[in-house]
Amino acid sequence: MENQENQMNIELSEDIALGVYSNLAIITHSPAEVVCDFVQLMPGMPKGKVRSRVLMTPQNAKRFLQALAENIEKYEQNFGAIDEPQAGFPPMNFGTPSTMA
Repeated sequence: MENQENQMNIELSEDIALGVYSNLAIITHSPAEVVCDFVQLMPGMPKGKVRSRVLMTPQNAKRFLQALAENIEKYEQNFGAIDEPQAGFPPMNFGTPSTMA
């Protein structure tokens, strides 16, 4: 029998379930938090728009990094290697560390 004490109930509203598209991430940090801005940058347009901002503690950001790495590994085991981005495409992490306290 499963231990029901470790179960978690997570609610997902309809508007959040639709998700947002992002092809660029800007990551900044302070001693207390890591801020991930997910941007939609359209080809030929001079300006992008932040579609979502996620704030995490450094500890949770590190756990997220580990979970993402594990999931990418599983994805590649099932579907093959993911191609690296083409040269000239904006990097996913070109933000500078924040100086806010």
